[in-house]
Amino acid sequence: MEPAASLNWLRHALGRRWQLSARLLVASSVVTVLGFSAVCGSIMLDSRKSSEELARQTMENLAATIDSDISRNVEIYDLTLRGVVNNLALPEVASVGKTIQHLILFDHAITAKHFGAIQVFDAEGNLTLDAATLTPMPINRTDEEFFSAHRDDPDVGLFISRPMLHQGAYSIVLSRRVTGPDGRFLGVVAGSIRFNYFHDLFGRLRLGKDDVIAVIARDGTLIMRTPFDLDLIGKNMAHIASVHQVLSQQRGWFSGNGIRDRIPRMYVWSDGSRPLVVLVGRPWAEILSVWRKEAIRIGSILLALTVFVAVVTMVFIREIARRARAERRLEELATTDALTGLTNRRKFDAAFDTEWRRALRQGTPVAMMMIDADHFKSYNDTFGHQAGDQMLVGIAVCIADSVHRAGESVARYGGEEFAALLPGLTAAAALALAETIRLKVEAWSEGHGGVTISVGVASITPTLALEPAALLEAADKALYAAKRNGRNQSVVAASRNDLSLVA
Repeated sequence: MEPAASLNWLRHALGRRWQLSARLLVASSVVTVLGFSAVCGSIMLDSRKSSEELARQTMENLAATIDSDISRNVEIYDLTLRGVVNNLALPEVASVGKTIQHLILFDHAITAKHFGAIQVFDAEGNLTLDAATLTPMPINRTDEEFFSAHRDDPDVGLFISRPMLHQGAYSIVLSRRVTGPDGRFLGVVAGSIRFNYFHDLFGRLRLGKDDVIAVIARDGTLIMRTPFDLDLIGKNMAHIASVHQVLSQQRGWFSGNGIRDRIPRMYVWSDGSRPLVVLVGRPWAEILSVWRKEAIRIGSILLALTVFVAVVTMVFIREIARRARAERRLEELATTDALTGLTNRRKFDAAFDTEWRRALRQGTPVAMMMIDADHFKSYNDTFGHQAGDQMLVGIAVCIADSVHRAGESVARYGGEEFAALLPGLTAAAALALAETIRLKVEAWSEGHGGVTISVGVASITPTLALEPAALLEAADKALYAAKRNGRNQSVVAASRNDLSLVA
């Protein structure tokens, strides 16, 4: 590789190296931050899922425990009701006295503060037997739901009523139909579970401030809830999609807002096939409180890491940019003439080599101007070196002002000698440009001691048989011809081999 081409390649490589370094640094920083973010995000998602799963399992266990207690008591009470119904079917029971009859029917009936006394009503709804007394009060329950349900439908089985005032306390009534041997409706056996049973049951649990427990009948009626709300107790909730889901699926969970407070909660039920279904709700804020604290902590660490990486990246980018500017400055100092600011000879040679090769590929001409200050030594001796330097600067400005197309290059070639590379110009066009420069210098020098220049011009279309030195040689010979012809003029070389010069 030739020296000029090597220099050009080196400058290009250095520039790309710094640019590539900055891009790689930014890309590495971004990838690092994104990588940490992805890892932390994945961990936090897994942690959230674990928190949700733990809460769901805990609430399902709670719902199962409550459901088991309620179902056990309902089953025991139903067994008692069945026993009374079966004993009423015995013929001998009707023939004995009331005391003996009372013992036979209610001897095994459960007695507890939460359960009301079992009562027997005849086909007209009149109270005939009461486990609490041998002399029952004259009460008729024909208009009650539990009575009409058995009277109208022989296949009801165990009927659980809506919450109601029964035997002086808010309760739910459990009842069974009494059927004769011929299938006739003979009456109803009924008992009750008081609300204080549910209050005591829920009171034994350690619930959060906004936790909710609801007991729902199979028809969607809200039997009981905590926190207690009398306005909601007894209302049918079957029209609510989530309640319909609870009653139609064996077990599961859903996310919804509270009916009253609109607090977002997770709701879980463990067995939707029982007569009374237990639904447990816990606020999402409580379920995810620990997770949120952890997410904030990890997020803060990640944010601090991101800021740190960004600051360090900016510092390094600034340092890379500073070094790149320093290298560019050093390159400029190495390739620029300090006095005139023009390209120095080394850089000019590199540009000349590049344009020659391009013109060779494209088959276009390349023109060259060699410019020399006339009588520079005499001017220097007369006005001093400082004035001589000013004269060179003035000539450089006039040249640079005229030669500014893409690919064109101007250099201080020697002490008072300048060179201009003009890709794509024919000899005639280059000569016209040379005259423009000469006249500019002449006009400028009117107040500076009458400075003039001589210009040699040559234009060649490169071929494989020609060397770049041929163009330089032709332009140089044209310059000397201009000097021999009296200076302050432009001369163009007709061709490399034809040294006849046209003024």
